Amino acid sequence: MGRGLHLLQDLGRFVYVAFVVDVFAQRIVGWHAATTKVTDVVLTPLRIALWDRDRQRDPGRAGSAAAPLRCREPVHIHPVHQHLELEGIAPSIGTVGDAYPNALMESIIGLFKTEAIATTVFHDGPYKALADVEYVAAGWVDWYNHRRLHGSLGWLTPVEYEQDHYAALSREPQPA
Repeated sequence: MGRGLHLLQDLGRFVYVAFVVDVFAQRIVGWHAATTKVTDVVLTPLRIALWDRDRQRDPGRAGSAAAPLRCREPVHIHPVHQHLELEGIAPSIGTVGDAYPNALMESIIGLFKTEAIATTVFHDGPYKALADVEYVAAGWVDWYNHRRLHGSLGWLTPVEYEQDHYAALSREPQPA
């Protein structure tokens, strides 16, 4: 999974948007917007992503991965790294709080700015509140995952790419 922060100057203040991406299918599996740059800007979409993936694997256990983070790791380890380690996830991130060495996240953030923030496709007026950015992010993420075709995925959407992959894994062998 990757993550990224996006800064949007909104009437003299910043809005931070973090995305969590499943690198296999380039699917955005969690996102969160906030007006403060704190650890929860990244932990919230990570928890959402883990809950969603857990729900897809086992609908009867939905929500078990969304429990608050409680651990006794040394305090010098960043909470995001702690959470990833506890979940057995290999991070695809640079230094704490940035996505600059990560080309996929740079692309995602650039696409979000270009396709969502800088256009009127997902919002037709000025950004006056955090809710405006959240509305745009929700619409764009849904479009990105379910309708935007990706050349690197064989001109499929991330959702179609995942569905095709899992369908191929569960296909019954055909007699020769």
